Amino acid sequence: MDWETITSLPLLGLDEIGLNKGHKDFVVIISGINEGGEKCILAVLPDRKKETVTRFLQSIPVEIKRTIQRACVDMYEELPGIEVVVDRFHVTKSYRACADKARIKEMRTLKKTLSSEEYAQLKGVMWLFRKSFWDLNEEQQIKLIQLFNYAPELKKIYIYRESLMGIFNRPLSKSQAESELNSWVEQVKNLKLNCFNSFIVTLQNWQHEITNYFLRRETSGFVEGLNNKIKVIKRRCYGIYDIGRLFQHI
Repeated sequence: MDWETITSLPLLGLDEIGLNKGHKDFVVIISGINEGGEKCILAVLPDRKKETVTRFLQSIPVEIKRTIQRACVDMYEELPGIEVVVDRFHVTKSYRACADKARIKEMRTLKKTLSSEEYAQLKGVMWLFRKSFWDLNEEQQIKLIQLFNYAPELKKIYIYRESLMGIFNRPLSKSQAESELNSWVEQVKNLKLNCFNSFIVTLQNWQHEITNYFLRRETSGFVEGLNNKIKVIKRRCYGIYDIGRLFQHI
C-alpha cells in the first residue's frame, strides 16, 4: 500500500475469502473508507492468524493510525484502541444458522412420522421458513402454518428468530439494544429453545462489539461488496493463488 495516497482512514474493514474451495487457503482482505468516503484496498494478507493481522496494523503509519475511529470485523479480530463493530451480517448468519439446523432436524423427524402424502405437502417449505412471514403470499403463508401445526417447536424458533431480526431493524440506542437482547436471551432460555445456545454464547462473549452497531448502524457492507468483486476477478482468471498477483489485479 502506498500510504502517501491516504491522509485519513475513519473506517476500517477486515474480512476473509478463500482462494480455494473448502475451508482452507484463506486470505484476509483489509479495506477502508477514506475521508472522502472512497473505498480502498489496503492489504491482502496471506493467512487469518491474529499475529499476521496485528503485524499489518502495526505497520500503518502513526499519523494515519490516529485517524482510524472504527473497524467493522468478523468475530475473531481484536483491535486495541479502535471501536470495533462486529458486522451485522455475521451476527445474522449465526442465529439464522441455529434456526436452520433446528428445521433440518425437525424435518427428518416429520419424514418418519408423517405419511408420504402429508410430507409431500411440505415440499419447498425450507425457503418459506427462511423468509419473513409478511414477505410470503397467502398460499405460502398457509403452507408455513401447516408446517407449524405439525411442528409447534419450529413455530417458536421462527418467531424468536424474527423477533431478533426486529431488534436489529429498530432504531434503538446501544443501551436499549443491550436490554432487548438480554430479554430475548432470557425468554429463549425459559422456553428451552436450545437450538440458539451457540448463538447465545457468541452474543454474551461479544455483546459490547455487537451492540456497537447501534451507535452509528455501520456494517461492513462495503467489505462484502469488495469481496464479491474480488471473487469475480478470481473466476475471470480461473483462480489466483499468488497473493501478490491478486493484490495487483484488485
